[in-house]
Amino acid sequence: MTALPTTAPLAGVRVLDLTRLLPGPLCTLHLADLGADVIKIEDTGAGDYAAAALRTLVQRNKRALRVDLKQPEGVAVLHALARTADVLVEGFRPGVTERLGVGYDTLAALNPKLVYCSITGYGQSGPYRDEPGHDLNYCALAGVSDQIGREGEAPALSNVPVADLLGGSLTAAMGLLAALFDAQRTGRGRHVDIAIADSLLAHAVVPMMSVLEHGHVQPAGTDKLSGGLACYGLYRTRDGRHLAVGALERKFWDRFCEVLGREDLKPRHLAPDAAGTQALRAELAGLIGLHTLAHWQRCFEGTGCCVTPVLRLEEALDDPHFRARGMVVEPPGGGPRQLACPVKMSGHTFELRRLAPRPGEHSDEILGEIGYGAGDCEALRERGVIA
Repeated sequence: MTALPTTAPLAGVRVLDLTRLLPGPLCTLHLADLGADVIKIEDTGAGDYAAAALRTLVQRNKRALRVDLKQPEGVAVLHALARTADVLVEGFRPGVTERLGVGYDTLAALNPKLVYCSITGYGQSGPYRDEPGHDLNYCALAGVSDQIGREGEAPALSNVPVADLLGGSLTAAMGLLAALFDAQRTGRGRHVDIAIADSLLAHAVVPMMSVLEHGHVQPAGTDKLSGGLACYGLYRTRDGRHLAVGALERKFWDRFCEVLGREDLKPRHLAPDAAGTQALRAELAGLIGLHTLAHWQRCFEGTGCCVTPVLRLEEALDDPHFRARGMVVEPPGGGPRQLACPVKMSGHTFELRRLAPRPGEHSDEILGEIGYGAGDCEALRERGVIA
């Protein structure tokens, strides 16, 4: 039998991370957790102005360099780094890196195998390419905000920014890893153009089914997975918490009714009309509202009918399943808890190799690896090129 690999899958891959805030840094965090040498590059001014708590979560397992790309010597530093890198990820507005002298064409001429990933709100082309935006705007434009919320109410906001994470972080990781794989075969890298709004639109497959079938989406809160079925929804408990009932398939619904002690409800699984659905929902709400969340947790534990408590994040961190899966990491020597890498694979175990670095913490170390001596680094620091 072929021996399984025992090293991190991205060991030996060098990533230059010129991004800030959330989408890019989380993308490169996943790469770092899978073994890549990620160098967090910030300017010598404000740098990445993300909140300290966010930096703690998304900058671990990276090294840090501060360099002024508005100075020719700073551009020379990045050029030297690009010659040694496999991937560069940037989140500037279109055209900025070209004006700085570190655009794709320039760096690809220095290193043809370089995979250059640009993450922007609306992409490198199109009428909106130069428009600013946030997660809220991308969700709104892609038709996703319209599908989040309850019938008759304004669209809801999520504290898990799905556009930034699904559209910016995960799609960027998918694209650059595909290009990296191809570069290993062909010797040629690519410019990966990730538009957060594009990526969110591409994943709106469930409401897209309604468009294909009816020519339009269903109102928020009325489609099958957003409130249109009584067997699939959130129900308030006596203590003001909520129970998630996902008894979508008949076998789960029948078991759910048995646990409730209401086998008479089995034939009403999928009501034939809205009135029937509303009546069933009201009956379930009354039943579930009679008891606390803890009571229902005990009742449904191990019953296999797709019913779970709606936990708060601090509760999820202590859930025995996530603990058993190693999804919560306690840094050695104390410090804030970390969320672990969700990718599990044979021959590799996630480890917290280093805590989030201070801005520029490894500047001298990184420059030393590309031929800059101690005196060179000191001279660059005196001129404000590095920090």
